[in-house]
Amino acid sequence: MADLPTYQDVADAAAVLENIAHRTPIETSRTLDAQLGVNCFIKCENMQRMGAFKFRGAFCAINHYLNASDGKPLKGVLTYSSGNHAQAIALAATKTLGVPSTIIMPTDAPALKLKATQTYGGNVVFYDRYKEKRDDVAQKVLATLPDGTVFLPPYNHKYVIAGQGTVGMELVQDLQSKSNITLDYLFVCVGGGGLISGIGLAVAELSPDTKIIGVEPEAGNDAQQSMQQDRIVHIDTPKTIADGAQTQHLGELTFAIMKQHVSKIITVTDEQLIDEMKFFGERMKMIVEPTGCLGLAGLRQMVNNGEIEKGANCGVIVSGGNVDLERYCKLISS
Repeated sequence: MADLPTYQDVADAAAVLENIAHRTPIETSRTLDAQLGVNCFIKCENMQRMGAFKFRGAFCAINHYLNASDGKPLKGVLTYSSGNHAQAIALAATKTLGVPSTIIMPTDAPALKLKATQTYGGNVVFYDRYKEKRDDVAQKVLATLPDGTVFLPPYNHKYVIAGQGTVGMELVQDLQSKSNITLDYLFVCVGGGGLISGIGLAVAELSPDTKIIGVEPEAGNDAQQSMQQDRIVHIDTPKTIADGAQTQHLGELTFAIMKQHVSKIITVTDEQLIDEMKFFGERMKMIVEPTGCLGLAGLRQMVNNGEIEKGANCGVIVSGGNVDLERYCKLISS
């Protein structure tokens, strides 16, 4: 296994991202606090560049290769993604840093995410996520690209994880410095584990008493199974509206960090995600994609189950807001 990232890597990533990525706002809702009986603080990565937290990790990783000490020039970047990491790589590599990017995307990728990836300059190659393994497709595509092209996975990468960890770092720092608030719980969506593992590194250092709760779709609970069985469990591509969490397994790096810093993994249904999409739209005036609703759905579920004490300080990560408006309208009116 490659070296695990540390909190210092997250701190270094924060320095790299300063004045590059947005320091996204923390929003509150009196209505939400009254409904749940807790104090809820929502970190809005739907307000990040390209509409999701993924820009952080993508920029940090590409910046690392551009400044690597081995002297080898970076000729291009290859990745695979259902959408948000795809956009992040195209924006960070091609549009921002001038590095060619090739992105392997599923044929059923959301149209909005596909269009944005192409607009940022990414060269898109399609595959069938239900019939083909994307790692196999990536190997074939990489063989056709120039020497000096690096493969940047969506989550299982030291500098990607470090970049994503700055989400948690900012949340904890801003709450402590501006309001003297320490979180009791922090709810984070889980796909491949890049976001929650990076946040785990930051929170363990800055707010060690905060319990981190991962939330994934009921149809794709590979992370929950992995934590329970103490091994990385592989599943078929789950069928869920949370396209950002349609991963088949965790990464070696993300799983190792999650075992150290994540208290538990819970699951929620697609119906619960739609309920939170409606809440965000109606009460907080925010468009949030289904995956971005996992955290709040998980918090509400644990409150309803009596697992969260009244008056607790609860953080929720909204991971992104990239959803086709036509699909969004269909989902919230279903």
